[in-house]
Amino acid sequence: MTTSPDQATSVYIGAFVDELARAGVRHVCIAPGSRSAPLALIIARHPALRTWIHLDERSAAFFALGMARALGAPVALLCTSGTAAANFLPAVVEASSAGVPLIVLTADRPPELRDVGAAQTIDQNRLYGGYAKWFVEVALADATPELLRYARALACRAVATAAAVPAGPVHLNFPFREPLVPSAIESPIGMSDGDALAWHGRPDGAPWVTVNDASPVATPETIERIAAKLSRARRPLFICGPQFDQELAAPLAALANALGAPLLVDALSQVRWGTHDRHTLIDRYDAVLRNEAIAAALIPDVVLRIGALPTSKALLQYLQCNATAQHIVLDAAEWPDPTLLAAEMVHADPRLACHQLLAHITKAGVGSDTDWLSAWRRMNTETSAALTTYLAALNEPFEGAALAAVADLLPDRSTLFVSSSMPVRDLDTFASGDKRSLRVLANRGANGIDGVVSSALGVAATRERDDGPLVLVIGDVAFYHDMNGLLAARLRMLDATIVVLNNDGGGIFSFLPQAAQPAHFEQLFGTPHGLRFEPVAELYGAQYHGADTLEALREGVTAGINGTGLHIVEMRTDRARNVVLHRAAWARVASAVTTRPDR
Repeated sequence: MTTSPDQATSVYIGAFVDELARAGVRHVCIAPGSRSAPLALIIARHPALRTWIHLDERSAAFFALGMARALGAPVALLCTSGTAAANFLPAVVEASSAGVPLIVLTADRPPELRDVGAAQTIDQNRLYGGYAKWFVEVALADATPELLRYARALACRAVATAAAVPAGPVHLNFPFREPLVPSAIESPIGMSDGDALAWHGRPDGAPWVTVNDASPVATPETIERIAAKLSRARRPLFICGPQFDQELAAPLAALANALGAPLLVDALSQVRWGTHDRHTLIDRYDAVLRNEAIAAALIPDVVLRIGALPTSKALLQYLQCNATAQHIVLDAAEWPDPTLLAAEMVHADPRLACHQLLAHITKAGVGSDTDWLSAWRRMNTETSAALTTYLAALNEPFEGAALAAVADLLPDRSTLFVSSSMPVRDLDTFASGDKRSLRVLANRGANGIDGVVSSALGVAATRERDDGPLVLVIGDVAFYHDMNGLLAARLRMLDATIVVLNNDGGGIFSFLPQAAQPAHFEQLFGTPHGLRFEPVAELYGAQYHGADTLEALREGVTAGINGTGLHIVEMRTDRARNVVLHRAAWARVASAVTTRPDR
């Protein structure tokens, strides 16, 4: 059957988009443009796909990242040619580093218009380098049965590749010739059954290719070996860093309890909060391990670590000081060991591995020192009491107290999104876990501050009716960096509360060695901007709450989580004073905790 170029594009792209939906994609974030019109129009017409339009490509990419992270499933992302595609790069880097499945669709000029000075044309082949799990320069549109089968298989493979362990972004670059507006075409007549199948897709609605990727499972020999090491340990120590599997908590906590192992839980581990067994959970380790005398007395002999690198620098230094311990890292596919201390790297699904290990460990076979866990639990209790007393006595804005207050205010099933730099660190130090089911997220793959607002709003867009509210805590520089992302909340009527901790610049640098260079510190690192964010709230239709005290902060956050729409709560703090208050908190812990742990 003969088709015109616009009809061929319609059938070809229609087959591809249809297979995206059949393979499970439900959301597509689109930045407007001309060259991407064939994809955009057909995506918008597909009944199984929901489109999210963003005027800013970087915001679109991070919004898609947030959605994919919250859903645990691939989200597609589309833009036109040229620098539009380059603006996706920061989110692609984060998705690659954090294991988030994205399907990046970029439109492009056809081959004959490249390298000849055509407008809005750059080299988009492998634009994202090694950060894309898979790159394809997609074949030009045609309606032959062979290319329709190609388009359908391509879509299925892209979805499967993005989701396969380790998850990450795939990049499909689509060259389009004009005309760019596809024309609909009736079903062809006289095709063979096989060719008609390629045209319409499988009649039962199944994907063209069903892909089965099993989770990596440790061998019985590996499990027996690790179980033996853990059972023989006198001072076993478990550490769970940032990770997204909310079903890991129960088997990991049960395993730690069976072994009498302290379980140090990062704020982003999805283990600090929840209804699982909490007997061995330690969440105040950051403040404890800042005391050299205490840290030196806590010498583990076996360390089992799950998840990404923990947020706490004090914990990282503690691990480095205990290089002689047997370090075992359990991860599905990555190599999360910047300490280079791992004696054994086990590539297996952590949740499945915990269940396997539990089956090999009995109370009778465990040799841990009972005083070991008791020491950690006592110090955790003493630290928690010291920090609670310290924060309760403050009558001035303090960022550590702000994170603790926000975490305490959240109802069950809430999501707390925290920005990199100081908010995630303050949450790790000052927020104590409990039995509420809280999901805590951050862009900690590459630890950037770009796109944080958009990522959090992408998570907010996935909320179901029974889910609790979403609250984002962010610094002023990160908030400024992604103010464009606020438009999504206004256009899509999203419910979210954003807490902006405004210390007029880069607050984290005041804790770093750069602070010892006063001649150029403010110019190069402090970078004061003098911005107030009430006008920003007005611009984007948000309700604004100023907070000069912690009580005012609580009132603003409470109004946000009980209300609808976008709420912005701004608390202004002083960078220099913030450093003093942090150090006073650590000193309070050092004086309150017994300096000789039980052995």
